[in-house]
Amino acid sequence: MATATRSRSTYRVAPRNGSGGRASRIRWDRLGRVVLVVVIFAVLASYISPTLNVFDTWRESNAAEQRLTALKAENERLERQNRELKQPSAAVAEARKLGMVAAGEQAYVIDGLR
Repeated sequence: MATATRSRSTYRVAPRNGSGGRASRIRWDRLGRVVLVVVIFAVLASYISPTLNVFDTWRESNAAEQRLTALKAENERLERQNRELKQPSAAVAEARKLGMVAAGEQAYVIDGLR
């Protein structure tokens, strides 16, 4: 009778498998890794367009700086030409380049020099 009067605390409970005795077909560790990789790729993909925009803007700014330098040089040349043409002697020199003669001068044309 000693065997019949055993207390409940001496019985051992069988360990359970994670899902109540039946094997789970979902590998949660693998699924977690796959989801993590997909999320990382999605985050990286979201950075592609802004990064490309930064490089495009940088290239455009370099081109704009070169254009600005060229326009400043042209502006300086035109300012110098403007200062020179404001002098009275410049009007006479430009008229002579166009083939004009002053009043009272004799004009000559020489052919065959070239």
